[in-house]
Amino acid sequence: MLGIGTKVERATGETRRASTDAGWRSGMVVVLDLLSWKLALLTASAFYAMSAMNSTALTLLVIALFLQLLFGAATGLYRGHFRQFSFEEAGAVAVTAGATGLVVVGTEFAISDAARGGQIIVVSTSLAVCLMFGHRYLRRVRARRIAELAAMDRTAVIVYGAGEGGERAIRSMQNVGTSAYRPVAIVDDHPSARNRRIGGVRVEGGAVDLPAIARRHNARSVLLAMPSASGAELHRLHERVAAAGLETLVMPPMQRLVGEGSPREISRYSDEDVLNRNVVDIDSSAVEALVNRARVLVTGAGGSIGSELVRQLAAFEPASLIAVDRDDSLLHAVIGSLPPEHRATCVSVLADIRDIDRLDEVFAHHRPQLVFHAAALKHVPALEGAPSEGWKTNVLGTSNVLSVCEHRNVDRVVNISTDKAANPANVLGYSKRIAERLTASAARRTGRPFVSVRFGNVIGSRGSALETFTNQINQGGPVTVTHPDVTRYFMAVREAVRLTMQAAAIGRPAEVLVLDMGTPMSVLDVAQQLIDQSGEDIEIVFTGLRPGEKMHEILLGNGEAANRPFHPMIDHVTVDPLELAAGLDQCAAHGVAPNTLAGLALMTDCSLHNDPGTLVAGDRPDHSSTSPRRTP
Repeated sequence: MLGIGTKVERATGETRRASTDAGWRSGMVVVLDLLSWKLALLTASAFYAMSAMNSTALTLLVIALFLQLLFGAATGLYRGHFRQFSFEEAGAVAVTAGATGLVVVGTEFAISDAARGGQIIVVSTSLAVCLMFGHRYLRRVRARRIAELAAMDRTAVIVYGAGEGGERAIRSMQNVGTSAYRPVAIVDDHPSARNRRIGGVRVEGGAVDLPAIARRHNARSVLLAMPSASGAELHRLHERVAAAGLETLVMPPMQRLVGEGSPREISRYSDEDVLNRNVVDIDSSAVEALVNRARVLVTGAGGSIGSELVRQLAAFEPASLIAVDRDDSLLHAVIGSLPPEHRATCVSVLADIRDIDRLDEVFAHHRPQLVFHAAALKHVPALEGAPSEGWKTNVLGTSNVLSVCEHRNVDRVVNISTDKAANPANVLGYSKRIAERLTASAARRTGRPFVSVRFGNVIGSRGSALETFTNQINQGGPVTVTHPDVTRYFMAVREAVRLTMQAAAIGRPAEVLVLDMGTPMSVLDVAQQLIDQSGEDIEIVFTGLRPGEKMHEILLGNGEAANRPFHPMIDHVTVDPLELAAGLDQCAAHGVAPNTLAGLALMTDCSLHNDPGTLVAGDRPDHSSTSPRRTP
């Protein structure tokens, strides 16, 4: 505890010093902006041979200075709302100065009878904007020059690729003070990239020019900044780099990139790494055949996975896309995020999967053919403190969805699961394992492709480790990590959803499809990458594993045999089916409530299941309580 307290105190002191430095820099910007107005007014007055020292001119100057501060505060120009030198900051400068100029022109007409009609103020405003942009540009040039001088002892690197990956790599090497590399030139074989500049670094030729460019800059390494490249393509490029006598560096594939990028993600070329390089590639024709002109429903459509599912499914032009969630604000945001041409087919529906009658009403009206069940409670610490909530949403809610899908003859169901369902050890894992088994049981009863898809943490999801770390960094730290050795699987939400749609097309009844998440990543390394990326010196504090948390996650549980018959990044495994009634009977026999941690664990290991006979028409279980009943 003493060590943690000392770290927090040190981090607090560093944060105060950083805040003082930032305040001083911000104050200098304010002073220079105000001086810009004064210099602009003097220049414009001299141009029109007018005195800038008369009472009217001085009054207008005072008003301009006051309004610059007022509008600057309103736009956030002086409150740290914008990243330095960004397009957003430039827009705020233009809006602030422009609004100031308009008001001052109006004021001049009101207090002055001069015949110049506001020309001096109009010219002054234009000059002031130019001067404000100018001193910001000079500060940028100065900062870049200082950074270049400080980086002279770093390894000179030629960046191969002037696309998004190249820009990401160059920005990270330039912005992270602890980077071991400095970009000196760019090569790209596409003619349109010639002479392009990224962060002041110029495209100087193609692959054939590598030897000459390397000699010119005394470079020994080439970074293949192509995170979407396949292993075969990387191998081909590596051979060209090696032929030039240079070392090859690589970036991880796109789905493994963290945040905005960090030099820590750059590694030396390895045949093993590249041969195992997993780049998400799906059979779009198979997914289109499944989704196009079909009626598709997504539960939990307001969540991280559900919302991305809605966006990607909409692109395949389904006959209708029904977005279901219990949060109306999230639903509104999801629909608003769709391109205008996709909104016409998407319908938002307010419903809670805990309410089976409401679900049946929705399914009866919209008659979905394909259902993606993404609604769930997913945060381990929260569920450890409220296992009954996990029971009601993840178990009973899933059972409700499956029952209604059976009753309404849905063709295909995809249940979104989690890696915590493999050898579960917490409420989330137990409840999602039960959901997988319930899905398998429904598939056995119907003979339809009701499947589960299991994957780990997705980058970009709400409440994820990355989001938590980013918020802590923005607040000045400290960043909290549970344990220095803890690891997790990570994948970009976009790539996880692409594979989920592929799994929907190839999944067979009662299967669990496990997405290849690559190798587990050190959470400590991820946190350090984000800190490096921020450019701040922020302390990392270890808090200890929380109840229910594992040191390392796995994707396949004990006894699960995986094979990949259709897709190189999707394992097919089977789980034992489970009838909810059998699980409840097991809990009753042991005197354990099913909505407790012990009850969920007991039901997860239940080896009994009812005879999976087909429901007769009109049968529909009611899961409004912990005891299911059938309505005749």
